Amino acid sequence: MEERIVMVDWGTGVGLTEGQLDERSAAASAQLRRRGVRAGDTVVICLPVGPDLLVATDAVIAAGGVAWPVPVELDPWHLRRRILASRARVMISDLPQAMDAADGSHVRMVVSVADLGSDGDGS
Repeated sequence: MEERIVMVDWGTGVGLTEGQLDERSAAASAQLRRRGVRAGDTVVICLPVGPDLLVATDAVIAAGGVAWPVPVELDPWHLRRRILASRARVMISDLPQAMDAADGSHVRMVVSVADLGSDGDGS
């Protein structure tokens, strides 16, 4: 039986299956826990709509955290306000504007999408 596709990346047309989502989310959740995310921690997620956003959200929830998605299309002022309002100390993003907006906030760690898929030793 063919595995069900749960999301298609509109930019690339590549589908994400249930199995791929489960596998990627489990690896990302383990990375977040290794980086100190604990039950009840808020994690800001600033990623474009697509498979990476879905995986990151699932991973935060699986790690026991609270996912706080922030739309990437916000202007810098609103982006900063949302990040400040979250009071999160961890942010998942690859976007320079999100990292700039987090400057001076409670965010102490920014995790990239690539970091979520690594095994902890940079590979």
